[in-house]
Amino acid sequence: MKKKIAVLLAAAITIGSLTACGGGDSAPAADAAGTAGTAGQNSASGQESPKGDSQAAASGTVFPAGTLTVYAMGNPQYRQQYFETWLENHRDIAPDVKIEFVQTEGTADIREKITMTALSGATDDLPDAAMLDPVTIMDLAKAGLLKDETEYLTPLLDKMVDNATKDATIDGKIYALPDSVRPQVLFYNKEIFDQYGIDPETMKTMEGYIEAGRQLKEKSGGQVYLSYIDPTSKTWRYWGRRGLMPSAGAKIWDENGEVIIGTDEGTKKALGALDTMNSEGLLMKTTIMEPALYDAINNQKVATFCIGAFWDEFMRQNCDATKGQWRVMSAPEFEGVGKAGAPVSQYMGIIEKGDNPYSELFRMMWYDFTFDIEAKEVWVNSMEAQNAPYSNPVSIEMLEDPFWKEPSEYYGGMSFREMEGKCLSNGADNLVVTPQDAEADEIISAELEKYVAGNQSMEDAIANMDKNLKAKIGKAEVNQ
Repeated sequence: MKKKIAVLLAAAITIGSLTACGGGDSAPAADAAGTAGTAGQNSASGQESPKGDSQAAASGTVFPAGTLTVYAMGNPQYRQQYFETWLENHRDIAPDVKIEFVQTEGTADIREKITMTALSGATDDLPDAAMLDPVTIMDLAKAGLLKDETEYLTPLLDKMVDNATKDATIDGKIYALPDSVRPQVLFYNKEIFDQYGIDPETMKTMEGYIEAGRQLKEKSGGQVYLSYIDPTSKTWRYWGRRGLMPSAGAKIWDENGEVIIGTDEGTKKALGALDTMNSEGLLMKTTIMEPALYDAINNQKVATFCIGAFWDEFMRQNCDATKGQWRVMSAPEFEGVGKAGAPVSQYMGIIEKGDNPYSELFRMMWYDFTFDIEAKEVWVNSMEAQNAPYSNPVSIEMLEDPFWKEPSEYYGGMSFREMEGKCLSNGADNLVVTPQDAEADEIISAELEKYVAGNQSMEDAIANMDKNLKAKIGKAEVNQ
């Protein structure tokens, strides 16, 4: 087993500070996004989570004493609350099992920790499961480090939202359990739009979105920005790979893995829109997820965010002064493409580490987390009480429950949960995933960072992306 892993890893390992949907920071994936906390139960609250429709009820297995370890990102302590309560409710099959969610810096960090541990031959030190994005799934699956979940998941596919397993499927096999599928959405401050007499409906198209920014700048005397632009790698991460590029139908590689970003019309459309907004002064230059941006939001200086649905948790945690002012709608569509942004998926993968005694137990936990309606609702209520993160479920039946249509005070009585589900419709395809994406993201982001700093034009940035991708990577391995 150790020899096989080492050989596979030597060929497949890809370690980088950026990933397609994760990245080397504590932000969710889903992004990637997804987000680290989806739905669960707060054991500290004293509320008992019902067992519900549990696969554990049919299991005759009693699992050995020990600790089930999960590598995670974001705020994994909230997710751990659900699983701790689950274990307490299933002591008949796991009398002496504990669970530990280990905080990591992001999916790149998870990938590096797992691959380095496996290469060292210390397979006993590998986690039992991990939060994963598509790039990490591809790397670890090709290295033989993920359990094949095809047989387990196939009977469940009809119970989950469309494409729930798409980004975890490689050569027809599914290598991870769906955790969340979160759409690209448009958050906007309705009070600001009302103040300046701008109709939010005009933002259904990218052209209308940019025009709304121009009106905000003019009518506010330059005091209100349409959105933000980050001087770090997060501009590519959120505006680029997760946002404008999929919406515009852009491509980094063609179907044969050849670099085409320099001549791709979708890329020109996507990054051209960003250039228009930035060059016209419609975007505040500030780092996302930092106090300066939150202060600007609370002072009504930033009117919108075209970003993944995960942004909800950051707004609720840091922007209480604008509570009730925010609304959400589908992301703007580019003319000629007509797609309202691409969803970001996050997964939980069971690590292939030889005789893993907790593989079946983790699948049981995942099943109840995904399909047990009552337990999930109890935990989500606990998360809201703690102002903690969670995302919409991937269960179709659960999404149809009235609970997921309840109004939100933060969104002025609009149901954010219901809108998140609706915004999954008409979604664009994500960029093609390749094992070279972590390195490609570094190359592309570096050129965008030079652009944001004012050191080159967007045209030069795109040309340099193309040149450097060809020189440093060449042809990519495209997953068909």
